[in-house]
Amino acid sequence: MKHLLIFSIVLFFIFACQEQSKTINEEPPARAVAQYTIEQFYKSSEVFGGAFTTDDSKLLVTSNETGIYNAHEIDIASGQKTPLTNSTKESVFAASYVPGTHHFIYSSDKGGNEVSHLYLKKDTVAKDLTPGEKEKANFDRWSRDGKFMYYGSNKRNPQYFDHYKMDTATWTPVMIYKNDNGFDVAAVSDNERYLVLTENLTTSSNNIYLVDQQTKQTKKINPDSVETNSYPLSFSKDNNSLYLVTDDGSEFMYAVKYDIASGKKEKVYETNWDVAYMALSFNEKYRVVYVNEDGKNTLHLFDHQTGKELKFPKIDDASILGVGISRSENKMRLTVGSSKAPNNMYVYDFNTKELKKLTNTLNPEIKEDDLVSGKVVRYKSFDGLEIPAIYYKPHQADKDNKAPAVVFVHGGPGGQAGLFYFSLIQYLVNHGYAVMDVNNRGSSGYGKTFFKMDNRNHGDKDLNDVVWGKKYLASLPYIDSSKIGILGGSYGGYMTVAALCFHPDEFKTGVDLFGVVNWPRTLKEIPPYWESFRKALYEELGDPNTADSVRLQKYSPLLHASNIKKPLMVLQGANDPRVLQKESDEIVAAVKKNNVPVEYVLFPDEGHGFNKKENEIKGYGQILKFLDTHLKGNAQNTKLN
Repeated sequence: MKHLLIFSIVLFFIFACQEQSKTINEEPPARAVAQYTIEQFYKSSEVFGGAFTTDDSKLLVTSNETGIYNAHEIDIASGQKTPLTNSTKESVFAASYVPGTHHFIYSSDKGGNEVSHLYLKKDTVAKDLTPGEKEKANFDRWSRDGKFMYYGSNKRNPQYFDHYKMDTATWTPVMIYKNDNGFDVAAVSDNERYLVLTENLTTSSNNIYLVDQQTKQTKKINPDSVETNSYPLSFSKDNNSLYLVTDDGSEFMYAVKYDIASGKKEKVYETNWDVAYMALSFNEKYRVVYVNEDGKNTLHLFDHQTGKELKFPKIDDASILGVGISRSENKMRLTVGSSKAPNNMYVYDFNTKELKKLTNTLNPEIKEDDLVSGKVVRYKSFDGLEIPAIYYKPHQADKDNKAPAVVFVHGGPGGQAGLFYFSLIQYLVNHGYAVMDVNNRGSSGYGKTFFKMDNRNHGDKDLNDVVWGKKYLASLPYIDSSKIGILGGSYGGYMTVAALCFHPDEFKTGVDLFGVVNWPRTLKEIPPYWESFRKALYEELGDPNTADSVRLQKYSPLLHASNIKKPLMVLQGANDPRVLQKESDEIVAAVKKNNVPVEYVLFPDEGHGFNKKENEIKGYGQILKFLDTHLKGNAQNTKLN
């Protein structure tokens, strides 16, 4: 999927309810709200993950309440959260408890360089389990008996990930699959007989191979005749079946059970939106499915043996971002978020039917009623195609108090704007800016036809969708049509600079967060561990080593930067392995030559996306100042440092 591309913005990833946007006449009347500082917004915290201890008494989570991501433990009975790591320099992401203990696994890299290692934290001591200097390792899961940890590592070959297991007694690595073909290991059966591999063909199609390590046979299990996208999920407890989601013969992804012996495929769940995820509980008592429904994830809970859907407490104005059922099958944790409040952690007790909220992540200094819920809107693009977007109207805006506006462009290509919280968006809306988060053609979540519409057309029709989003905003009676800017991260950063370059009279300003500006160079310099995805990447965007380079150069803003005449702000992490610092360095230098206002914020300790609160406060606070000066205000085009 394109949301896994190098240009995907971390945050996001990625997913608006069936509720359609209100018409202009139904908009609530304008009202004053308290305005909050960027420091107040970032006193809120994030929390995600959630692995149970063996006795279901505690949850292992990741939280940034200390200013940087660290591992924390939540006592389910009391709700008390205790820090388990106290890193002040590198982000720590909790993975899982070691079965039967309170020891745990976490991952961490260096300054956002994405070369993440796996660490064992035992009491007060942390041990690097994957210590290779350039080794990138990814936690997979535990064996059914809890004695082994499965993980992927590229220590043998920096381009490909082999699959390993470590026993929890000695933590000695043993390779169980040597990856010489460059495919990705997606799942391993409990008896280790079967593996399923994926071969990326394009960003919207792949091959799925079932490897029988006993017979040494490999079988392709997707059809040859059609282009399909399939994602293996897990093998069944009895090792006889594989669960996956696929779009074979459908516009949307649906869940399937594949019988290994017969090759028969049985639909497990299908609807008129993408099935984003499906999982079975440890002993297959329950099945959870969540659906990406117009930008909002909805949860469905089933008795797996009977197929009967079970009742589940409703959580209003919220989206399910993560689910996990304990090994005992007595409890389920949920990560729940909305467009105007940060994610919170809940635990559901299957026996008592109680749904308990464990965290309150929104800074208590902020009244949630002062924030704005995103609404789904749809508008027609230049060719009549309907484009979905998430729209945030400031409470204080009306026809007599018109608001400046920002078109926000998600990462990818192929990401998705959804009803999820982002402090920067709420900060801008709270300070009087309307924000529209656009799902231009090529975005995920709206069917595979829509998803493929930007292939080999980046910077053209997809960018026109964004421009027509600006025209839609300008038509609203409470928007100041002369004060509309554009902002985006990663691929959205590219779209921002491309808009200023190729549509120089449309937007008054642009804010680029680590965006690509030179396609041929960026595509040649992808990280080595992206090798299995190189072919698919080139199929969508173009191969810089062929005649495709002509088009890639045509739509690379750096090569046409003399067109830019509107103020630009650029934010970049120095350790970004996906969009290298020189991309931002050079576009800033080029725009300065035009004698156009340009501001550059470079973080020496960040990568592709910003993980440290002090950096978010600095960078996002400066975005508001920049917009107040060059979008809301009437600043002259004087050169900035």
